[in-house]
Amino acid sequence: MPKSVNYVIGINCKGCARNIPSKSGRRDLNPRQQRRQYDLEISVAITEISRYNTLMIKRTRRINQIRTLLSRYPVVAVIGARQIGKTTLAKQLAMTVSSQTTWFDLEDPVDLTQLDEPGLVLRNLKGLVVIDEIQRKPALFQIIRVLVDMQHSRRKFLILGSASPELLKGSSESLAGRIAYYTLNGLSIKETGVVNLDKLWIRGGFPRSYLAQSDKTSVEWRKEFINTFLERDIPQLGIRISSTALRRFWVMLANYHGQIWNSSEFGRSFGVADTTVRGYLDILTSTFVVRQLQPWHENISKRQVKSPKVYIRDSGILHALLGLATKKDVMMHPKLGASWEGFALESVIEYTSARPEECFFWATHGGAELDLLIVRGNKRIGFEFKRTETPRITSSIKNALSDLNLAKLYLIHAGVKSYPLSKKAHAISIFEISKHIK
Repeated sequence: MPKSVNYVIGINCKGCARNIPSKSGRRDLNPRQQRRQYDLEISVAITEISRYNTLMIKRTRRINQIRTLLSRYPVVAVIGARQIGKTTLAKQLAMTVSSQTTWFDLEDPVDLTQLDEPGLVLRNLKGLVVIDEIQRKPALFQIIRVLVDMQHSRRKFLILGSASPELLKGSSESLAGRIAYYTLNGLSIKETGVVNLDKLWIRGGFPRSYLAQSDKTSVEWRKEFINTFLERDIPQLGIRISSTALRRFWVMLANYHGQIWNSSEFGRSFGVADTTVRGYLDILTSTFVVRQLQPWHENISKRQVKSPKVYIRDSGILHALLGLATKKDVMMHPKLGASWEGFALESVIEYTSARPEECFFWATHGGAELDLLIVRGNKRIGFEFKRTETPRITSSIKNALSDLNLAKLYLIHAGVKSYPLSKKAHAISIFEISKHIK
């Protein structure tokens, strides 16, 4: 809004104040012009308020899960991709706790400098201490260990990071037994509603991408995210790789989405060693933008695939890497089926709260395969993903049921009806996974 307009606080939207122009407006305008100016700025302000409320989607289930972890552990690390919503979630959680909350954002130079002497700063704090973007100062883990081991400690630490524990350089070793990790994924169908399923698939689960005012704005945000990720975020982790080379690799990986990884093929395409491209893959995996789905090996006579499958974790980022801006673009692209299947796979992993070490795929060199196998103790549940409205039992599904001794197999499809296919196999509409899959 123009700086020359006088403002008064007019609306309080669930804890946030938004500025609404006063009717006095600009005094160099006549009354009619003032009225038009006022009406226009009221409209803009209300739009901004609505947008603010939408951006502040309250992720109650996730907040409750983190609160539970905080009740059990002195340190909880919320990890996930950059811009996935960790800071917003932490702020929402902080509003629900009764104790004092102290916040350090290590992207703020003032906070970063303040923690040059972390022992002096943190020692006297009580309540909840939030440290955002902790990968900027991994040495803090040693200090946190000392503080949480003090008798009668009256503080809890919530740390936010954009890299895996391995890349956080020492968190696992320093805080073993004292820390719980919570991986935050993007917005899910449960949070956006099934009515917005296609929008979530096309734009992905990054809040700013999903909530953008138009497809154009959404894809522009995703392209800027990719640029920033490669040119700023990766170097900040101490990784020295050409952003141009990593971009080429990421785009190539997008065209390989949903396929079995082949280091030799990628190495030949890049003209580098297998170990080099394997390092690229591990970097993108450790920063939560790529998923490596590991193969499951069963004690059977069939020859089984031993390399992982690779997926771009967020469907919106996948589409941006492929240059697809709209649903029409996606529907006409050869990777349509793979895109939808990857989106459905991530949705199921989210609904089941499956940890990475519980998730596998299975395939034999004879052609039998299973897209997702979740193993919990002695229980095995299989999932197939097909963008079809008329799913059926195939020979591959029959082989998976018998060879893997599955308790159940769900065939997730794009139709609207769910129904049994056999005693153990069920066709489940992606619109109804919340009803059938826990």
